[in-house]
Amino acid sequence: MPPAEVILWSKLRGKGLKNHKFRRQYSVERYIVDFYCPALKLAIEIDGDSHFVEGVREREQARRRLIESYGVKILRFTNVEIYESLDGALEKIMENIPD
Repeated sequence: MPPAEVILWSKLRGKGLKNHKFRRQYSVERYIVDFYCPALKLAIEIDGDSHFVEGVREREQARRRLIESYGVKILRFTNVEIYESLDGALEKIMENIPD
């Protein structure tokens, strides 16, 4: 796992957020999301440098549409957001988890 994913996984694993179980590297049809909570239908993606290469944006849009067609909500964060504002990322994730 890339370092940013390791950092976030340390907070998600073992029902770490509001007692919800997240999985790593979860398949949605032919795509794999970084983290996924089946009970919430919530996917979390961490975008590294490879996501900002020319042509990736179009592929990511198609990927997003397919994943969302299954009723899955996707939250995206960059590596930098995880490194510099982990608490902010966790807060945004928790906003998408009902009490």
